Amino acid sequence: MKLDSKVPEGPLADKWTNHKFNLKLVNPANKRKYHIIVVGTGLAGASAAASLAELGYNVSTFCFQDSPRRAHSIAAQGGINAAKNYQNDGDSVYRLFYDTIKGGDYRSREANTHRLAEVSVNIIDQCVAQGVPFAREYGGYLANRSFGGAQVSRTFYARGQTGQQLLLGAYGALNRQIGLGNVQSYNRREMLDIVKVDGRACGIIVKNLITGELERHAGDAVLLCTGGYGNAYFLSTNAMNSNATAAWRAHKKGALFANPCYVQIHPTCIPVHGDYQSKLTLMSESLRNDGRVWVPRDKATVEKLQQGQIKAADIPEADRFYYLEEKYPAFGNLVPRDVASRNAKYVTDDGLSVIPDGEAVFLDFTDAINRLGKDTIAARYGNLFEMYQRITDDNPYQVPMKIFPAVHYTMGGLWVDYNLMTTVPGLYALGEANFSDHGANRLGASALMQGLADGYFVIPFTVGDYLAEIGPGNTPGTDHPAFQEVEQSIQAHTQQLLGINGSKTVDDIHKKLGKAIWDHCGMARTADGLREGIEKIKGIKEEFWNDVRVPGNDNEINFELQKAWRVADFIELGELMCRDAYNRNESCGGHFREDFQTPEGEALRNDAEYAYAAAWEWKGDDQPHEMIKEDLNFEFVELKTRSYK
Repeated sequence: MKLDSKVPEGPLADKWTNHKFNLKLVNPANKRKYHIIVVGTGLAGASAAASLAELGYNVSTFCFQDSPRRAHSIAAQGGINAAKNYQNDGDSVYRLFYDTIKGGDYRSREANTHRLAEVSVNIIDQCVAQGVPFAREYGGYLANRSFGGAQVSRTFYARGQTGQQLLLGAYGALNRQIGLGNVQSYNRREMLDIVKVDGRACGIIVKNLITGELERHAGDAVLLCTGGYGNAYFLSTNAMNSNATAAWRAHKKGALFANPCYVQIHPTCIPVHGDYQSKLTLMSESLRNDGRVWVPRDKATVEKLQQGQIKAADIPEADRFYYLEEKYPAFGNLVPRDVASRNAKYVTDDGLSVIPDGEAVFLDFTDAINRLGKDTIAARYGNLFEMYQRITDDNPYQVPMKIFPAVHYTMGGLWVDYNLMTTVPGLYALGEANFSDHGANRLGASALMQGLADGYFVIPFTVGDYLAEIGPGNTPGTDHPAFQEVEQSIQAHTQQLLGINGSKTVDDIHKKLGKAIWDHCGMARTADGLREGIEKIKGIKEEFWNDVRVPGNDNEINFELQKAWRVADFIELGELMCRDAYNRNESCGGHFREDFQTPEGEALRNDAEYAYAAAWEWKGDDQPHEMIKEDLNFEFVELKTRSYK
């Protein structure tokens, strides 16, 4: 298979404008003759569905929650980037583009990243018009704050609830279209496979999670807006139900999966507290605007701290190691997430963890409270402080937060071209489900930006080009034999899971899988460790298919069966993550190979051999994937060693 990214010719700043003009159009009278399926109703899915329905298409949306409002996008806290330059501090579309390329360690596609920066300015206007209550300055202007990897303030926010407020805006637009009859909303449905006819996507099979019934849905195009695969690690900041099944089933039907080893470890999460935990909690990166990250300088002080002989406030300034500020003076605590996470690991590996029997560093607001006052800090972060206190029983106004990195976001995903189409014609991937914009490390506050950019401002143009090509009325209905064939394969898969009747719970095996991936393909990787991880995952796969126990049946609500579907896919994806990391003999962004680092412990890229996106093709059960390269050509930025010092 040969990859065609369909990146337009011409100057970088003109590519998207010229491309839109050259795309085929569907006239208004014909739009209602097409049916578009949108799987997932987070920011990417809700914005895409609302926009396409507003244009006149017939749209069906599917989510496994009881309401589109429950999508994991609601959990995003800190903000959304846009190159508005309201602060008059030197920001621009090009600077946002450059910061994103650099933040991703030069492993993203230039054209897509520049388009993201371009449309960012429109997103804010759209959301303000929808009533999103962004924070404002005294004079009424929208406020901005800083995020990691940038030296300008370009992040718009609604306290620590930005994702929730943006999703409510998109949900309102979607609900309007549902009320008008342009969108049919299917809740409590989980997509289990796509249906292809003559090589193109023409529908999906979903499970009704209430009745257990399988349902067939045909469409002229299918949009996957199903998020990332961070829950492969079991412990992550993702919602418990977030999964990779939709993307992975599409992958097994011919959609290439790109850069699966690119996983973001977020530096500011509440640390693991025991084996009983089923997920981790994110503390927004925005906290690093005013919070200072530190650990004690020496192990003797650490020992007293861990034993409760002293408290953080008892440690004098001279004995505090503000390691990010000292090591990266230009960016300080606002270095990108991969850099902050890696350095937290370094200091705890050196025995400087601030908690016993675990790993954590301090995030301290004492200086900011003394300088600005408690009320100002409360206005900025009050709900985050309250959430932290509810979980830990520590008051962050009085004592420093304890934080440590955790799995958060996945930059890898289904390979898409410039139009957001996968290698299966008619099948698109939007938001975190695709690989395109963030390279090897996503800058904070860019996930919300990409999801809304794809949904509001990219897919409404690009999907029309495909639909105009196939023409109306040329998609088979659900009575086509292909639907029956896929449905039967799902039924067989389900009965196989129910029939194993082993001794291990799904969670038992998922925890074991997550630990294997974290240990060998987490914050740090080595060639030997990745080989070991691959063998462990093979053993876990064998154990799953021979000894898992899935109680109940498939004719009712069955959460264990849902989890079993997802974990079966996570096992296969986890092995590919390790293989992708093993194949990439360099360090870049979140992919940190300890065998490829500078003397200062920074990522050591190999641009001569690895300046490409690795797109993997499924070749069949128990067959090795085939890797296909998309070379990344940098015409407008200079490839150089990333530095935040």
